[in-house]
Amino acid sequence: MKLEQVISVLKGAEVTGPIDREIAGIAFDSRQVKPGDLFVAVKGIVADGHDFIGSALESGATTVVSEEAPLSGYRGVTWLRVPDSRSALALMASAYHGHPSRELHLVGITGTNGKTTIATLLHRVHTGLGYRTGLLSTIQVLVGEEPYPATHTTPDPLQINHYLRKMVDAGCGFCFMEVSSHAIDQERVEGLQFRGGAYTNLTREHLDYHGDFKSYRNVKKRFFDSLLPDAFALVNADDKNGMVMLQNCRAEKHTYSLRTMSPFMGKINEMHLEGSSLEINGQEVWVRLPGRFNAANLLCTYGVSVLLGHRPGDVLKEISRVEPVRGRFETWQSSRGITGIVDYAHTPDALANVLETIREVNLQGGEVITVVGAGGDRDRGKRPMMARIAAEASHKVILTSDNPRSEDPEKILDDMMEGVPEGNRDRVLRVTDRTEAIRTACMLAGERDIILVAGKGHEETQVIGDRKIPFNDMEILQGHLN
Repeated sequence: MKLEQVISVLKGAEVTGPIDREIAGIAFDSRQVKPGDLFVAVKGIVADGHDFIGSALESGATTVVSEEAPLSGYRGVTWLRVPDSRSALALMASAYHGHPSRELHLVGITGTNGKTTIATLLHRVHTGLGYRTGLLSTIQVLVGEEPYPATHTTPDPLQINHYLRKMVDAGCGFCFMEVSSHAIDQERVEGLQFRGGAYTNLTREHLDYHGDFKSYRNVKKRFFDSLLPDAFALVNADDKNGMVMLQNCRAEKHTYSLRTMSPFMGKINEMHLEGSSLEINGQEVWVRLPGRFNAANLLCTYGVSVLLGHRPGDVLKEISRVEPVRGRFETWQSSRGITGIVDYAHTPDALANVLETIREVNLQGGEVITVVGAGGDRDRGKRPMMARIAAEASHKVILTSDNPRSEDPEKILDDMMEGVPEGNRDRVLRVTDRTEAIRTACMLAGERDIILVAGKGHEETQVIGDRKIPFNDMEILQGHLN
C-alpha cells in the first residue's frame, strides 16, 4: 500500500522525505520490523519505542513515525513527527486494512465485570440468528466459527484491524468486542467506527495502573464520549456510574435494569444452580445461566440485539438456548454429589456476586468451600477485601496463589489475611500451591457441598516469576473430585 494513503488519516504531522512509496507493513515492535515496513515509535509503560528507532532502521524500516525529531545520519528514510504516536498507530492501522470497522456492525462492551460473558453471548445469539459474526474477547477471537488465540482483553490496533478485516472478508456482518480501560487509555480503539457501546458496571480494578477510582471511571467514560451520533449507548441503570457514562455522550442513549423502569427491563422469577426463570420486557424466558449478575448480562445482551434491529421474540428464543461461558460460573457435578464451580471473579465485587449467587441457589444447604487468591504485581488494596468477602460468605476458605508473577506468594497471602475478621480466622487455611489448595478443598467437601475456585476462570496457565506453566482450574478440580 502507498504510504500517502496510510498517513492521510494523520492531522498535523510534520513530514520529511518522500511519501509516494510503498510500505510492506506497519510495526511498533522493532524486533518484528521487516524490510520496507513503517515503524511507529510508541512510548510504552516498560520501554520507549523511540530508543529502538535505530534498530528498526537497521532491520529495513523505510518510514518512521515518532513524537521526536528525526535522527540524523539516515538517508532515504521518510520521517513523520506526530503529537501522539499511539493515536497515529491506531489510525494508520485502520487505514492500512481499509477501515474494516466501517463495514461491520461493531459493538464494544466495557465495564469491570461481565464484558467477556456479554460479548460471547452476543456472538452466540447472532450466530443462532443466522449471521456470520466476529468476536474479540479475553477468551478467544472468533472469525465466524474459526477460533484464534486471544493475548489481551483488547488486542493492539494492528491485531484488532487485522482481525476485523478477516471478519469482513469472511462475510461477517457483526463483531462484538471487549473494550478494556487499558485499551481506551492507550488509544488502541482509536479510529474504529462503533455501531454501539454497552456498559456493565464499575468496581475496584486496575488501580495499580490508573491510580485512583475516578481516573479509572473517566477512562471508561471516554469510550462513550467518542461514540458518534448515529451509534447507540446502552448502560446499566442499576450501577451508580451508569448515567455518568451518558453525560456528554452524543450517541442515542438507552438503559437496562433489574430494579428500575428502563427501556430494557428484567425481573428474576426463579433461580436455580442450573439456570434461572427471567422476565424480560414482560416476556418469560428460561435461561441456562444462574445468578443476578448473569440476569444483568443477559438483559444487556437482549438490549444490544434489539438495538441492532433484531425482533425481540427471536432474540429471546436464542437467549434461552445459550450455554454458560467457559470459566464464568462454570459448574460440574461429581459422582459424590459435590458441585464444583470455576469462575473468573478476581475483583471484590465479582467475588461477592458469585458467592451471593451460590447462596441463593444452594437449595440443598451444603457447605460452601472457597479457593481464592490475588494476582501479584497488581492492586494490593483489593487483597484484604477479597479475603474478607470470602471468609464472611463461605463455610471454609483456602487462600492460595493466583498468578503471583514477580511477587512472593506468601507476602500476597499475608496481605489477604489482613482482611479476614478475627472471628472468621478459624475457617481460613493458607495453602500456597494452587493445585494443593484445590485438592485440599476436594478432601474437605462432602455430599451436597459446593466448591468455588475463583480468580482464573478460563485461563490455561499460571504466571510464576517469568514463567508460564500449564494450569487449568476446572481440569484440576475434576481430577480430584473424580
